[in-house]
Amino acid sequence: MVHLKKDFPLFENNKITYLDSGATTQKPVQVINAVEEFYKKYNANPHRGAYSLSMEATEIYENTRTKIAKFINAKHREEIIFSKNATESLNLIAYSYGMENLKKDDEVVISIMEHHSNLVPWQKVTKTTGSKLEYMYINDEFELSDEEIESKITDKTKIVGITHVSNVTGTINNVNKIIKYAHKKGAVVIVDASQSIPHMKIDVQDLDADFLVFSGHKMLAPLGIGVLYGKRELLNKMSPFLMGGDMIEYVYEQETTFAPLPNKFEAGTQNVEGVIGLGAAIDYIENLGYDKIQEIEEEIVSYARQELSKLDFITLYITPNEENHSGVISFNINGVHPHDVASILDSEGVCVRSGNHCAQPLMRFLGIDSTCRVSFYFYNTKHDVDKLVVALNKAYDMFKKYIVK
Repeated sequence: MVHLKKDFPLFENNKITYLDSGATTQKPVQVINAVEEFYKKYNANPHRGAYSLSMEATEIYENTRTKIAKFINAKHREEIIFSKNATESLNLIAYSYGMENLKKDDEVVISIMEHHSNLVPWQKVTKTTGSKLEYMYINDEFELSDEEIESKITDKTKIVGITHVSNVTGTINNVNKIIKYAHKKGAVVIVDASQSIPHMKIDVQDLDADFLVFSGHKMLAPLGIGVLYGKRELLNKMSPFLMGGDMIEYVYEQETTFAPLPNKFEAGTQNVEGVIGLGAAIDYIENLGYDKIQEIEEEIVSYARQELSKLDFITLYITPNEENHSGVISFNINGVHPHDVASILDSEGVCVRSGNHCAQPLMRFLGIDSTCRVSFYFYNTKHDVDKLVVALNKAYDMFKKYIVK
């Protein structure tokens, strides 16, 4: 695994154990170099100039769109819309599709595991349209049962929003089952793939997802670039989310006509360097291969589950079913606030997330306020897990005399 860490300059410059890839991944030198090369050789505004440099920038930008369409097996390249992150993509869907297609007494169904980005917009949209927001709840194994899916998705359901992988529990949801059942009931399905696409191959045609979103920065790309995939027939019917440059066809004093897909949803100058970096990140992932990524991660996550389970002073919030579990593990040292734990771990050079992970309704459902969270990627090693365990033991030793049994 050493050779993989060597691709990441941050690990060369900082001797840390980075266990927060669910928040953002580190960037390989190949991505950093691609962004630098763009600014050194091709920097111009795409779609704006008739001169050769602008046309080269446009070609690079649009070639990356084609690359992403192939990466997730979209049927049409114009089904790929660039945004700044999954949050913006989800808001675009909520406003442009939700506001226009929901009416009184319709239902939107999401899971209790959703990130606030796939929850708060639906609160606003349902209140505005008079529709209702319903939740699918997890069982004691942190999973959505078939019974829960089938009881909550009904003939009244018009939209289903589901995270592919929970950013808190690491549960891999059965999105194939949810999509098939929702379609049977006449609903469209939005898949949040932010926590899944860094780790597993996604085929939107095989899933038959109506919409799918992800953020580049969780899969080796720069911050500030995201993707919205939507079926062409749905996107064509939707109104633009943002108005301005490059998403128009003709503008008159009182009327405007809009450009065709994908430009209709890409107002203003885009994050071209982010797009270039995302293209390089996809190249890196494909060169390494998802099979290799999963092989590495399964070994590390299995080892982490095993070693953390030996610590009798912590509570784990993960499914016992390893096959349905990705690279995220949430836990608490019993009786100690997660922020205090994270601070002690940081003093040992171990980086973990602490807090509610933008999933307050899930925390409330679990009867807790917050957790510590470790999230692994292919550049992690068993040695990183060992350092985590040592740091956790130190944290417990520091606090145990203050813990009320």
